[in-house]
Amino acid sequence: MKSLNDSYQLHNGAAIPCIGFGTWQTPDGDIGVAAVKQAIEYGYRHIDTAAGYDNEESVGKAVKISGVPRKELFITSKLKNSDHGYEATLKAFDTTLHKLDMGYLDLYLIHWPNPIRFRDNWKEANAGTWKAFEELYEAGKIRAIGISNFMPHHIEALLETARIAPMVNQIRLCPGETQEEVTKYCREHNILLEAYSPLGTGQVFDVPEMKQLSEKYNKSIAQICLRWSLQMGYLPLPKSVTPARIKENAEVFDFELSTEDVSLIAGLKECCGPTKDPDTTNF
Repeated sequence: MKSLNDSYQLHNGAAIPCIGFGTWQTPDGDIGVAAVKQAIEYGYRHIDTAAGYDNEESVGKAVKISGVPRKELFITSKLKNSDHGYEATLKAFDTTLHKLDMGYLDLYLIHWPNPIRFRDNWKEANAGTWKAFEELYEAGKIRAIGISNFMPHHIEALLETARIAPMVNQIRLCPGETQEEVTKYCREHNILLEAYSPLGTGQVFDVPEMKQLSEKYNKSIAQICLRWSLQMGYLPLPKSVTPARIKENAEVFDFELSTEDVSLIAGLKECCGPTKDPDTTNF
């Protein structure tokens, strides 16, 4: 990847920009609108939100006032945990489009595979949701469909009834957290890996080895993380509401980490804390 405008190709042929602007924990309202607008001004063309983030309206407003044509942007949202199942998914998708004030989505994801509300029948609930996803995709309302936080057994269960395989799996991938089992599975099945919390929700800034690499390459720790993510073949989704950091996070194409340093970063096990088990979450 040589620039922010480079893209990965999904298995349906759709192009997805290689870095996305994440909006988890970005507040709705003026702060959210300003952050997304700033990201678009700095060249981001891929914006990631979710119904569960409660900021879809701000994303939509920022897109509108950015002046960049909708067709030049790649917008992702995700299904809320309470809305699994066929009918509920269709209604939730309409709500998301209404809040974004858009006619279609570029990517729609099942946010979590096994929410507490559906713990006793998660397979059936996901099957119904995926049926709705497939219909919306075939109707042209979504350009690509995928999943988030799914482990191999969740994907295998989904594929028992799916007609269309997921194109993306968005999971937590950051220094020391490479989730080997699921990443291997996704690569074997041509499912693109998106990396949320690529900076380890901030914990990475206290890691001595990352400080040393920052000095070695004369780049910020955040830039080291994002360059590593790209060299691992992930699609990172950095988030910030600070203009200088939004800009900095896009400037990762003028250097390359050595093979040894890529391995070093991958081996910093648990430096960013544990990843939630999707089968035991309480939400």
